[in-house]
Amino acid sequence: MIGRLDKVDLRKAWMKETKDFSTWLENNLDILSEQIGFDLSPIEREKSVGTFSADIFAEGPNGDTVVIENQLEKTDHDHLGKLITYLSNLEAKTAIWITSEPRPEHVTAINWLNEISPADTAFFLVKVEAYKIGESEPAPLFTAICAPSEEAKQIGEQKQQLAERHLRRLDFWKQLLEKAKSKTNLHSNVSPSKDNWITAGAGKSGMGWIYVITLSRGSVELFIDRGPDKKDETDKIYEKIYNDREKIENLFGEPLVWDKVEGRRVCRIRSICTLGGLKDAARWDKIQEDLTDRMMRLEKALKPTLSTVK
Repeated sequence: MIGRLDKVDLRKAWMKETKDFSTWLENNLDILSEQIGFDLSPIEREKSVGTFSADIFAEGPNGDTVVIENQLEKTDHDHLGKLITYLSNLEAKTAIWITSEPRPEHVTAINWLNEISPADTAFFLVKVEAYKIGESEPAPLFTAICAPSEEAKQIGEQKQQLAERHLRRLDFWKQLLEKAKSKTNLHSNVSPSKDNWITAGAGKSGMGWIYVITLSRGSVELFIDRGPDKKDETDKIYEKIYNDREKIENLFGEPLVWDKVEGRRVCRIRSICTLGGLKDAARWDKIQEDLTDRMMRLEKALKPTLSTVK
């Protein structure tokens, strides 16, 4: 004969969260350890943190300290704040939040914390339930809803690298626009961007002057794009400019990249800076000067032909 699991109200198993559940958990950390995958040894219950107190202060397998925050109800912002407060003030490496009902918003928050935290810091969100079979004593069931992972840390590192690139691009464009302002007004109304390009209108519909910066190189270009329903117009404008290629390149002073690909909507006329890119911070000044010079020469070389474009 096989019995049936019946769910038990947690408050019937542990009437008081602090007095009953925390006391029980301190003496039964091995049950929680089985779920999270490493051994826990109790150090102190109600560990003081200023005027607050962490439910359980424990030790992990490598001697690193662990804070455990218990909540026999839906997760809330108050307990999330406490968890982070205890972790930082007690200089612990692992935080475990035990709850009867994890809210989706807090699941997202814990996963995010695992992504952005240092590699040796971990956050767990554990759901606790209790069951019995027939008239048996209630038995706890812990389920890890959120846990650190190598994948999460890699995602966090990628996000951090992306954020750092965004800041570097902002700095790069700020410096370039400041230099360009004294030489040309083409981008005088443009603000620095976190993107790898900044653009200004060329005075014609669907056309613009673009600065581009990647990790390894920079470029300037005129783009032509009259829209998805006007590809024929885009192609005709490009062909009109291309017909003056020799004259334009003579005015520019060197060959240009004529970028028109079959099936692609946008056409570009480009000049590439070979001095480096975003990763070459020591050469930013020379790169920015070079790009500004190329943009001025490109605009001057194309101006006679563009004046005939409707």
